[in-house]
Amino acid sequence: MNVMVYNKFKEELLGLKIEVMKSLEGVYNVDEIIDTFTNFYYDKMILDITAIRDYQNVDNLQKLAMNINMENVIVLLDDTPETNSESYISSLVSLGIYNFTKNVDGINYLLVHPHSYRDVVNVKGVQDMSQVNQANQVNQTNSTPSNVQVPTPVAPVMQEMPANNGRMKIIGFKNITNHAGATTLIYMLKKELQKTKNVAAIEVNRVDFLYFNEKNMISTTSQDLAREINSRNTCDIILVDLNDYEDLNICSEVYFLIEPSTIMVNRMLKKNKGILESLSRDKIVLNKCILSKQDVATFEYETKLKVIDAIPYVDDRQDNIAGIKNFIGKVNM
Repeated sequence: MNVMVYNKFKEELLGLKIEVMKSLEGVYNVDEIIDTFTNFYYDKMILDITAIRDYQNVDNLQKLAMNINMENVIVLLDDTPETNSESYISSLVSLGIYNFTKNVDGINYLLVHPHSYRDVVNVKGVQDMSQVNQANQVNQTNSTPSNVQVPTPVAPVMQEMPANNGRMKIIGFKNITNHAGATTLIYMLKKELQKTKNVAAIEVNRVDFLYFNEKNMISTTSQDLAREINSRNTCDIILVDLNDYEDLNICSEVYFLIEPSTIMVNRMLKKNKGILESLSRDKIVLNKCILSKQDVATFEYETKLKVIDAIPYVDDRQDNIAGIKNFIGKVNM
């Protein structure tokens, strides 16, 4: 079931043929919306942007994005120059708000085909977004209506390999099982390492670092990764959350994270039966690991993988975490 928050566009939203179990009408402070829906289970929230007080101020949207999962929110924008501007749309994307439109047809589309970062990274405005939606619909039906102008694909930007001063380490982390914890592990490593070193962290094609409120944790795109690394050539260590980025040569070394629970390992093997062989020469880290030393040894024997370390579940709000310090020592960061 879905929820709605509407103001100016009440009539349009009530005309949607979707099931709604809760709705709010009027203009609300961001805190009021957060308090109402933080612990409220719903499938999708349809949010009329004019229902947010001072919605032109992106700081209010940032607060919303930090407290509500924006993957489940579809934002209906108004037609003002402010919300149609390139800077406003860019701010939405940087906050992880990818599902936005300015018409009901767009809402119907996004309910079925939610956007990811890749869908909106090059969008300059709402008109661009409308063309992207139309182009996606064309691709799904394998036919091109005469009234749809498909945007020309953006050519990939060739990566310029980062210059290494001989001292800086560029260390990548890549999840192999779903939700293996690369993002949080990088945050905890950075907190520990920055006590004695100049450290930065960069994530590729996501904006999860936003939620840590930590300096020198940067979100960027595949195209801009090398540039971001080069601009921080005074760092001793740069930690890179690789996500779906595939060019691992950009890093000095890469650690592949596996959460060794039965369900996660079986999902991994079902998705890719040959994955163990492909990882046989890589540096494997068991993260969020509750296995005993004997169980880890059994895991190595059965999978034929070389496990560099097994990091247990840890509280990311603490300092001086033994598991994190042990890992840093083992890999000589």
